[in-house]
Amino acid sequence: MINVTSTPADDNGCAWYHLSQKRTVKPMLTAKVEADWVVVGAGFAGLSAARQLAKNFPDDSVVLVEAQEVGFGASGRNSGFLIDLPHDIGAPDYIGDLNTAGMYLKLNRAAQEILKSLVTEFGIDCQMDPIGKYQSAVEKRGLDVLVAYQKGLDRLGTDYQIIEEKELPDHIGTSFYKRALFTPGTILVQPSALVKGLAENLPSNVTLYEQTVITAFDNETHPHKVVLHTAKGGIIEAKKLVLTNNAFAAKFGFYTGRLLPIFTYSSMTRVLTEEEGERLGGKRRWGIIPADTFGTTLRRTPDNRLLVRNSFSYNSDGRSKPDLLPKIRQRHRQSFENRFPMLSNTEFEYTWGGALCMSRNGEGVFGQLGKNVYGALCCNGLGTTKGTITGTLLADWLAGERNDMIDFLLASPGPSKTPPDPFLTLGVNINLMYSQHRAGIEA
Repeated sequence: MINVTSTPADDNGCAWYHLSQKRTVKPMLTAKVEADWVVVGAGFAGLSAARQLAKNFPDDSVVLVEAQEVGFGASGRNSGFLIDLPHDIGAPDYIGDLNTAGMYLKLNRAAQEILKSLVTEFGIDCQMDPIGKYQSAVEKRGLDVLVAYQKGLDRLGTDYQIIEEKELPDHIGTSFYKRALFTPGTILVQPSALVKGLAENLPSNVTLYEQTVITAFDNETHPHKVVLHTAKGGIIEAKKLVLTNNAFAAKFGFYTGRLLPIFTYSSMTRVLTEEEGERLGGKRRWGIIPADTFGTTLRRTPDNRLLVRNSFSYNSDGRSKPDLLPKIRQRHRQSFENRFPMLSNTEFEYTWGGALCMSRNGEGVFGQLGKNVYGALCCNGLGTTKGTITGTLLADWLAGERNDMIDFLLASPGPSKTPPDPFLTLGVNINLMYSQHRAGIEA
């Protein structure tokens, strides 16, 4: 029996969650249930895995467990970019090996198609918008990244457009940036609304339990089943367990010290007035990611709000630290003022943090983790697409399917080892602080 020592606990400030349609939360598990499959973590990967398991094994029962509410955790806290392109920051041209890049492109686009199909089939209102993204820079380091990435995209053979400084205000209003690389394949969404909609339209042989915290796990006592215990006295006995809970998989004893919960932070304004929107100018909807990884992400949403995302922290227990939010909100304010001086009186209505699961070598987890235990984990900042496709393909692999995407994921060496604490925590936080400082005005 393994006691699960840390469980998800996010702050209550996420704009996407509060602005998305309210739903009736599924009941907490307080009794004993038996199932063929149990999936832990109802984010993009867990919802996809549960859906595909139910499809591949129509006579099996699938239990899906979420520690908080669907749409409240990490999958509802990102900036809502469904990005198709690979971006290998370890390669000089950010593309690297063409075969590897081509496979990531195939995986990401397959995820986009899955989500587009489900949104259409179930009429999910999640502001899905295939308008592409801008990757923008203002300092030399970021501008050099754009030049390198342009060369990489030429090698990969994908479409893009370079937009120079004088033209950018017509696109995004602000004249802050000196250049942008526009790629048309990104889809923007309201992330919490999307995962809520996916949860409301699961197959009939999937049972979802929310606000159900797993406190203990046993896959050794019984040869052909796993047993999970919940905080409120519930027990789940299942033939097989699928972990889609990212860094919290380490609390179940898998990849301990290799899965890094890195938190990033966002603020969102109130709705802009018509006069403020005209003062800003540019298009009514857009998304910007920074050329410098530690720069600022921006969005202008369909309901005419502005989002600012930057700043990072390593929270080793995977749980939010709300006491950091006031200081980070001030940092966001400065980033906002730098970019939108014409909107200096526009207040933030929300500020929140959300976790990414990162690994030292940029690799994820896919396949068997232990006896009767499988996982799709560690999306390294691309959870919307990578979570969707790895959850789906894991369920296909468990049904006996094989294809080039599954074989590619199975061949991954997995996350590399990290130094033990206290060196790990100290090292990660120093690296994050240095990288944010080095980003300069990009942040």
